[in-house]
Amino acid sequence: MKKESYDLFKTSSTEEILSYLDKELKTRNESPFWTDKVVPFSRAILSVLIVLRDQNRLFTPEGKSVDELTPELFLDWSDFVSLKVLYFRVEDVDTSILGEYLHMYNVNLENETLDFPIANYNLHQGVSNVIKSLL
Repeated sequence: MKKESYDLFKTSSTEEILSYLDKELKTRNESPFWTDKVVPFSRAILSVLIVLRDQNRLFTPEGKSVDELTPELFLDWSDFVSLKVLYFRVEDVDTSILGEYLHMYNVNLENETLDFPIANYNLHQGVSNVIKSLL
């Protein structure tokens, strides 16, 4: 991971991080299929993680409290199953952006135990890999 990525996640706003990812995407030769998915996916995750960071309430998908938002923590949450867990477990944070994103990929927002299509999980693994290559 680049030092710049750590600095971004430590203090930057959602829009600044998304702008960085978008700029990095433009310098790569990624397929438009992937580039169209990176920013919305990242926005969904960051819409919750930045708030938790600013409230000093960050935690891992396993529930362990952490002090700092890092690229690794972001990538931990980018697992689609973890992202679903984040939606259902976070309290006192607006999850509407994350919820809209999950709903687009057939995640039931009423019942946490219902599964979603495996193809959506696989798609998001690919998106996560692209994001990792940018950081």
